Amino acid sequence: MPLIICLTPVKNEAWILDLFLRATSRWADHIVICDQGSDDGSREIARTHAKVTLIDNPSPVFNEPERQRLLLEAGRAISRDALLIALDADEILSPEWEDHAEWQRVRACEPGTVIQFRWANLRPGMTDYWLGGLLDLGFRDDGVSPHVGRPIHSPRLPKPDGAPRLVCEAIRVLHYRSYDAARMASKHRWYQCWERLNRTGKDPVTMYRSYHSVEAVPRRKVRRFPAEWMTRYAAQGIDPQGARIEGVYRWDREVLAWFTTHGTAPFRKQSIWDADWQQLRVSTGSTADVSDPRRWRDRLAHAWLRRTQFARRFPLVQLGDWLLRRTWGVDAPLPPGV
Repeated sequence: MPLIICLTPVKNEAWILDLFLRATSRWADHIVICDQGSDDGSREIARTHAKVTLIDNPSPVFNEPERQRLLLEAGRAISRDALLIALDADEILSPEWEDHAEWQRVRACEPGTVIQFRWANLRPGMTDYWLGGLLDLGFRDDGVSPHVGRPIHSPRLPKPDGAPRLVCEAIRVLHYRSYDAARMASKHRWYQCWERLNRTGKDPVTMYRSYHSVEAVPRRKVRRFPAEWMTRYAAQGIDPQGARIEGVYRWDREVLAWFTTHGTAPFRKQSIWDADWQQLRVSTGSTADVSDPRRWRDRLAHAWLRRTQFARRFPLVQLGDWLLRRTWGVDAPLPPGV
């Protein structure tokens, strides 16, 4: 059987990192942590776990393709014939992996195979979750396939053309992005601002629909959190509810820094103005101007998007979105130097 290597990027993930590493150490032979300048104790936590190889991502900016390259190179330095599983720090495998035939199929798959899992997106309180689509989170490494990344929301591992897929339906990936709703909202505000500054071409309507998808989860996808997951983890000395709620997040600080550099006007069409920026400015010690730059049309557009999010797939709502894109949804060019 090949070695199993988990590849994980980290930047200030102390809120959940110990839980992640305790759970992941049960199935991974090696865990590569690629840290990008954490200052919250993440590096110190990583060093307490015997299976961790800690490497540095020295970039001062968000750089998904580069960090994935660093992780893949580090994994291949351990073994070029490994089973690679790429998880973020807020993702852990459900405990079925331990005795399910599906895990044996994962371990026995041929080199070049892409392995797919579904997110079990945990809701606050962990009483239920909603099931996401299939994600390419594993790769039975062939030692040579390159990784082709994107600037944001990049593939995590190589995906060779025509590669066979192994689909996991019993083993889930417990995703903690909604565990702390305020944390998720902070991160999604940051994503919208980053996309605006980096000219990804995504209009504000599409951006809103994408980053508020949790608000429109169909009821048929929502399931009760299995008691077995809790008891099996507890038997292993792992508390799935051991993640920490922080309250103020690094993404808020970074957005406030962008306000200081660029002002708030470039972000008037992004749906970030539900946050109490004045309170966040005080709590972080920022001196940024946080005045709301929206005009009446922007506020009406945001109200439409908010009220229709759950029905966003209805034909009439899609028609409304089309009209909104035509009349409002193209961002003005950024000022010179922004």
